[in-house]
Amino acid sequence: MKFSGNRRIVAAGAVAALVVGVPALATAADQHQDNTKAASKAIVGGKARNVILLIGDGMGDSEITIARNYQVGAAGRLSMDKLPLTGAYTTYAVQKNNPKLPDYVTDSAASGTGWATGTKTYNGAISVDPKGKPLPTILELAKKAGYRTGDVTTAELQDATPAVLGSHVVSRDCKGPQSMTACPANAKENKGAGSIAEQLVQTKPDVLLGGGKQYFDQTVQGGKYKTLTVLQQAQVSGYHIVTDLAGLTKAPANKPILGAFAPNNMDLEWTGPQPTPNGTPAATCAVNTARDAKQPHLVDMAKKAISVLDKQTQDSKKGFFLQIEGASIDKQDHAANPCGQVGETVAFDKAVDEALKYQKDHPDTLVVVTADHAHTSQIVEAGTKTTGATATLRTHDGADMTISYATAPLGTDQQHTGTEVRIAAGGPQAANVLGVTNQTDLFYTMRRALGVS
Repeated sequence: MKFSGNRRIVAAGAVAALVVGVPALATAADQHQDNTKAASKAIVGGKARNVILLIGDGMGDSEITIARNYQVGAAGRLSMDKLPLTGAYTTYAVQKNNPKLPDYVTDSAASGTGWATGTKTYNGAISVDPKGKPLPTILELAKKAGYRTGDVTTAELQDATPAVLGSHVVSRDCKGPQSMTACPANAKENKGAGSIAEQLVQTKPDVLLGGGKQYFDQTVQGGKYKTLTVLQQAQVSGYHIVTDLAGLTKAPANKPILGAFAPNNMDLEWTGPQPTPNGTPAATCAVNTARDAKQPHLVDMAKKAISVLDKQTQDSKKGFFLQIEGASIDKQDHAANPCGQVGETVAFDKAVDEALKYQKDHPDTLVVVTADHAHTSQIVEAGTKTTGATATLRTHDGADMTISYATAPLGTDQQHTGTEVRIAAGGPQAANVLGVTNQTDLFYTMRRALGVS
């Protein structure tokens, strides 16, 4: 048997041996506290010294509920459930050829551009408006105002969500200097700003951690750093380069850090049963033994990023802005992989917990937890079939939970959905997430908290 936190993870064949105590549901239901004073206390205006934004990619309410049921039970609470103020925000993009009309189902590029810049754009755009004009981002504005900055992900650093903070290209596919077919005007050899990888290095967040090493290994095609790889460009620019957990642990805080821990996306945390049109027997998830042990987990990267940025700002009037993404919740929802999806959500929740621990000692920190868009997985009646494919997991409660994937044929990418998603926050300006807001409103909430313009 293997363990992840306090939750027992067992191989699918050991289900019969699993004994889990069911939480005292009646007791939990009888705790009717009056939260009026707590809510009033949580509403704090003014400026924040730090902002930590945590993005669960594809983490809609369904994905949160699935992870909660599995990990801590229906009456339990994840760390992300404990933020004091919660609302919902709309996620729609706009149509490229007619920006006055909504595109109801966003991708991560358009949604990320929304909170990074405060402007709606078309699917595939990275911090440019519908006409392709670059838009200043919250990270760029924070950096210009004297804040330290960080960008952390379990995806390629050139993937949409981390890319929107420090690059501007007309297509999210333009990840490296030798991958610019969709963005010729942005290419260095055409006097553009370069690929996503090049621009991230040029924007120079103080902490840049994730996957995507293959794009940093591509050769720059024009400008000052022509013939160097992007990673070499980063070194020349002053970055301390790390490629594994040991290197990350030892990395000093007095230099910007670029960590590239995998050629593409980082490895998954969990594995488990794959859905079928006829369902599966109830099973539990297992730790992914194929995961590269040299790769840091998201919580490792979050801890290091927070620690480094905190040390870098100890003697400064300005604090830091940090974005942390749990990227493969989305990717495993696309793949209809329930244990992959749940494992990534649980790993993301550990990063949330780390941010909340820091906030407890630094109450002038705004912490925001949200998603870029919703996704396909749905909890359906246990053991039933749907028009899609289902798998059944045995949860922390000792009960069976059947998950359905039905937005695309099995074996093809499941689709995003266009519903609003949760946004929760605590700290200065957190009250601005209450009610139903627009994804672009988050940019203004963070900008106001940092006092930048």
